Amino acid sequence: MSEGQVSLRIEAGVASVLFDRPQARNAMTWAMYEQLMAICRQLKDESSVRVVTFRGAGGEAFVAGTDIEQFRGFDGAQGVAYERQIDVCMELLGTLPMPTVAVVEGWCVGGGLAIATGCDFRLATPASKFGVPIAKTLGNCLSAANLARLTAAWSQQRVKRMLLLAEFIGAEEALACGYLHELAAPPELDAAVQRLTTMLAGGAPVTQQVSKEGLRRLLVHELPQDEDLIRRTYGSADFREGVTAFVEKRKPVWKGQ
Repeated sequence: MSEGQVSLRIEAGVASVLFDRPQARNAMTWAMYEQLMAICRQLKDESSVRVVTFRGAGGEAFVAGTDIEQFRGFDGAQGVAYERQIDVCMELLGTLPMPTVAVVEGWCVGGGLAIATGCDFRLATPASKFGVPIAKTLGNCLSAANLARLTAAWSQQRVKRMLLLAEFIGAEEALACGYLHELAAPPELDAAVQRLTTMLAGGAPVTQQVSKEGLRRLLVHELPQDEDLIRRTYGSADFREGVTAFVEKRKPVWKGQ
């Protein structure tokens, strides 16, 4: 399995983060998550950076989730540790003091949807798709913090469609519900990114910082305990079946156990 990489480039006050594993639609490996967290820690102290963009390589996907082969042999305790690690990663992203922009081309799935949702703004191409199809594929679950972020951005009913029906939501609906800031055809996407980053870079930094942090605190205030739910899911026979079926490229047989 190619480990892939997450790279950072800073130019003229704009930091560009690239998820670079196009042969796997930029599905995240453990190493890529570690690199993303290291980049977020670095950017937190980069006072010259006024805005950060996140983008997937290859033009087919932003991030197509976490690489599922890594879940082989997982149990409930490892599931809890994994979800906590994702929460730490999303907190590092969410506490960046400068505005953040996700640039979505194609699939934005699972962990990729969490990353895009953790950004302040999202631009996408018309063919982009958003979802968390784990009820059909893997049989795992999301943390309460992740659910809170998705619900705040999408509405609870759309999140139910993603999680319970494993439905993908298209770019037009994502724009209509406010999840996306703008749609742009691929040839116009770079110009749209430039317009948005220029506007954000021209804002009052302190106002942007305290507004972001105030909104973040409202979102995470009094999150419920969720370890029992995560442990039950990742420790289930259904989860093991989901991982095995995905790796073997067959449809999983759920037993509710």
